[in-house]
Amino acid sequence: MTSRTSFAPERPFPLEAAQIDRFTRLGYLVLPAFLPGDLVERLKPEADRWVDEGLRDRSIQSCVDPGAQGPPPVMEIELAAHGELVGHPPLMDVLAQLMGPEFVFHHMHSHRQDPGIPGKSWHHDYEQNPQAERTHTMIHTLHYLDGIDAGTAPLAVLPGSQYEVAAKNARAAHGTAELPGEVVIDRLPPGSTVVLHSALFHARRPNPRQGDQPRYLVDSSYCQVGRRWPPVKPFWRHMLRRGRDLRLDRGRWPELFAERHFEEYVRPV
Repeated sequence: MTSRTSFAPERPFPLEAAQIDRFTRLGYLVLPAFLPGDLVERLKPEADRWVDEGLRDRSIQSCVDPGAQGPPPVMEIELAAHGELVGHPPLMDVLAQLMGPEFVFHHMHSHRQDPGIPGKSWHHDYEQNPQAERTHTMIHTLHYLDGIDAGTAPLAVLPGSQYEVAAKNARAAHGTAELPGEVVIDRLPPGSTVVLHSALFHARRPNPRQGDQPRYLVDSSYCQVGRRWPPVKPFWRHMLRRGRDLRLDRGRWPELFAERHFEEYVRPV
């Protein structure tokens, strides 16, 4: 029997013209306290379960060795609150204003990162092989469940770099070092979301003053329709099918889990 999920109605979330212009020019948009508190409180124990029960590790193994492992027993989108976040109506409204009314879900990652987590070098996450153009928009939405504070690893972004056609690791040699023109996001209230153009170079900067609290981060990614996108998970068809089964599009976004917007999966070399 297919399980179904019921959702409460949400009011629209209109962006201001200045916010849309900012995203277009700079490649990112900060939405403080964007997620409702009750959703945040339901997401956190799911993230704990995802890490503590080994579900995250099992999902990674399904990507590393798909032939032996097959699809994972549980995916992030099958956790109730995480599935709700995928099609959260205010988030869908934001994406529609930045990409147009038709877009497709690409993937979700959830993590409870331990205190003292090392930095992550400068990179971007735009899926294209080879990197050739930027005609269509891909967006990563970074949901910081506890926000960012003085004891948390901050996010550094390089405004405007989404217009460069470059390999994902083109700036990796810089590590997490400060780059000219960068912006550091180091103070956000709980439930905040940072909307990134996926081609924007960004880094997780290590924080020598990190406290003893974990860093909860859920990353959900979406692509503008009009071209076929490379999937990053070998079980991508299974993931999209489950999104349709669970009606995570809430009947409002018919392209959200449509397989026709993707190429065949190619395992990274």
